[in-house]
Amino acid sequence: MVSQVEPSQSLALRGPSSVVSRSSRHRRHGRSHAGGSSFVPQNEFPVFSHTGDVEILVKAGSQTNRYLLHRIILTQCSGFFEASTSQEWSKASNEGGVELARIGEDSGSESARNKEIKKRWRYELDTGASDDDIPMLVQKENTHASLFGSTDARPPPVRNKPPSSNPSFFRSVANLSLSTPQASSAPPLSPQDQDLLNDYDNLFRIFYNYPPALDPIDIATAYIQCKSLLTLADLYDALAVVGPRIDHHLLQFQSRLWKQIAKYPSSYLKLGYLAQSKSIFQEALIHVVGAWPMGERHIRHQLPDTVLDIIEDKAEELDDLVGKIEGRLYRLSLMTSRGERVNPHNSYLDWLVMSLFRQWLADSTSPPPAPPMPRVSQSRNGGGHARNNTIQVTVAATHHNNQTVQQFHPSSTVSSSSSNAPTNTNPHLGRVFRTLGTTPSSYLGHDECKKFLKLTPEIYSRDNLKKFEKRLEEMKSLARDMVRPLMRSGLLGEGTHVSYLVCTKVTERDFPWNE
Repeated sequence: MVSQVEPSQSLALRGPSSVVSRSSRHRRHGRSHAGGSSFVPQNEFPVFSHTGDVEILVKAGSQTNRYLLHRIILTQCSGFFEASTSQEWSKASNEGGVELARIGEDSGSESARNKEIKKRWRYELDTGASDDDIPMLVQKENTHASLFGSTDARPPPVRNKPPSSNPSFFRSVANLSLSTPQASSAPPLSPQDQDLLNDYDNLFRIFYNYPPALDPIDIATAYIQCKSLLTLADLYDALAVVGPRIDHHLLQFQSRLWKQIAKYPSSYLKLGYLAQSKSIFQEALIHVVGAWPMGERHIRHQLPDTVLDIIEDKAEELDDLVGKIEGRLYRLSLMTSRGERVNPHNSYLDWLVMSLFRQWLADSTSPPPAPPMPRVSQSRNGGGHARNNTIQVTVAATHHNNQTVQQFHPSSTVSSSSSNAPTNTNPHLGRVFRTLGTTPSSYLGHDECKKFLKLTPEIYSRDNLKKFEKRLEEMKSLARDMVRPLMRSGLLGEGTHVSYLVCTKVTERDFPWNE
């Protein structure tokens, strides 16, 4: 006798048909009908498909970079986005506002009716009407499809069954896929367009705490990239966020950075000011103050008045210190064994030592002589010209005809130009004081002393030469102690190769962004 399974048990094991269909559909959900894995929208930089609410389109040339970012992060990093997304200036659109309201009315769900409508913002890069205009992000209204999808407020049509497949649609897709490789490639981007795209990409990367793509090897290229990025950050009021990143990147060059600052101090002064970098700003400021007024015209056009006031104050302090030490050096004197000041009457040889030292100091610290004035031919045709203080000068210009100009008396010209001259006109003054403060001394050596004493043959002898050199070493030692305040260096790099003074002291109150 063969046992058989009861029909009721067989039906009970299979379960309802609806359960079977749901489970089978659930197992086939992850499959891809195109032969690959199913597409999952990303939710990471630069496109946050699930949580982003600000769409930004940056187009340069034939390329467009799309970003879908968060308003809360953009407003925290940029004053521009904080103001433009405010209620006063915002052009945000509501995501699905009509659909949510309609669904809430039909279903009667209290949560659907009270659900907050999410706002979306859209920005596009406007390059302006002419080449002189600065490209700027402009807020646009969502009037067409974007990364957020369609903005059409009408609900989709209700279908009771899935639509039947259309063979013509699949043929068009196949033809499109076949024709894609044959499409003409886009024209290459110009260097300016590529730099613009890189600047915006680095700006948004810094907003999301990603490292910017800056050159880590060539400091000259890195400077250009950092300067362009800081200019863009200044445009969008984001220097407080971008500056520390620039500072961190440039400080990695270490000694190469200090050498570049010594070569181009005014350029790095502006970069340090924009990046709010204390190290770069201090290094460049010391070089600028030491060489002042060199580069003054460039600095006045590039930096605000607050920085100019700091430079002028520091330059004035340095000039006062140099003037005091110069006066002490000129008053420097030797003493006799009885404690009297040396003069030609009590010690003539020691007085010659002081005279030689002061003559060398005057020649070294004085500005270079002015170039000789051109010879002017003056004609004496009558007494009227003799009574006037003007002369007629014929000027032969290269691209102009000969013309007669009236020139004032040379004495008035010299006095007017000297009144506007800077206090420190010797560009090698720093090198002179470093020569005075260096041990062993490299000035007024044995040959010079011997040549000087031979000018008075009656006192020249080997004993007098040794005594002369010994007393001169005493003068050098006293001078070395006097110039010690000028020998200090506030630089992080080396400052011995420059011809100006680098003893400027920079404190916390000298940084303009602390005010």
